[in-house]
Amino acid sequence: MEFVKDISVVIGLWVVFYKITAWQIEHRGRRNIELAEETLALFYEAKDVIEWIRHPLAFGDEIDSVKKEENESKEEFEARKKVNFIFVRFNNNKELFSKIHSLRYRFMAQIGKEKAMPFTALDGLIKEIISAARLLTILWTEKNPPDEESRKIHYNQIKLNQGIIWDSFAKQDPINVKMEAIIVSIETVCQEVIMAKGTLHGFLNSRLKKK
Repeated sequence: MEFVKDISVVIGLWVVFYKITAWQIEHRGRRNIELAEETLALFYEAKDVIEWIRHPLAFGDEIDSVKKEENESKEEFEARKKVNFIFVRFNNNKELFSKIHSLRYRFMAQIGKEKAMPFTALDGLIKEIISAARLLTILWTEKNPPDEESRKIHYNQIKLNQGIIWDSFAKQDPINVKMEAIIVSIETVCQEVIMAKGTLHGFLNSRLKKK
């Protein structure tokens, strides 16, 4: 009888432990799923916003807001006006990109630091577009190089950076290709979290995979 009682106590303790563990995993799983869903939605929105930022059609207010600086040449002024739409559109959507940037740290803490690479890639893509816009204001105003080889290099630099700030709508547009790769990457990570459903089975399965 004592043996049976001991077994009953052990079973009872195991059931309590199982329920507590299952609740903790389910609670953590729900939080991770909510984070994954929010992250995925924000990345989808960022994709659409970046497509809009790079749309080659600029509107009057995106150009007219640029004021000529003292000692600035006409060419320099016109160059700044041509790329100003990039900065206006980024500024109009800075709240979205700030939200994604701040979400990155929660993502690293809850989902895993190694899973947050799409955030780094998106940040790099944004910086690439902004840097190209700034560089073009210099390239467009530089005097033509004296020799053919230098002119060719200069032309290719302009063409490369124009291809970064302006959407070509081509299948192999360099920025769209990179953005699509970022989306695929974040979808893979987030769908893995969402499909796990926060269950004990999902938790144990993920632990076994890590081993």
